[in-house]
Amino acid sequence: MLSASAEVIAARTTLMVHGLTDPAGQDRVELSLMSSEKTEALSASAAALAASAGTVGKRLGQAALDEGARALQAATEIAGARTPAEAAQAQFRYALGWWSRAAGQALTLNAELTQAQPDALTPIHKTAVANAKRLRKS
Repeated sequence: MLSASAEVIAARTTLMVHGLTDPAGQDRVELSLMSSEKTEALSASAAALAASAGTVGKRLGQAALDEGARALQAATEIAGARTPAEAAQAQFRYALGWWSRAAGQALTLNAELTQAQPDALTPIHKTAVANAKRLRKS
């Protein structure tokens, strides 16, 4: 993507310089594409990020609800314990489970965010590569 972007910037800068020296002969079509293509690519990128954020948010929301139910169950077990040792065991089971679930959530979140990045960059990459290919022909 960086190579394609550099090619596009160089080609379009040259077109702009020619436009300054010969305004009537400038390539208005290519110059107008500069903003519309960026808008389309960035809109697609934002949509990909929004989709990822929605998926992540839904999963995290469900995890929070599930954890609330587990905490309620643990509180019930602790309150219903017949001895302080049983209460401590119930609390320990919940705490140990929570640490395990939290670690799993962190790993899942990292994986989701790692996938969100290329999903967001794909439309920008496709546009840059297509522009470079088109500008090489002209």
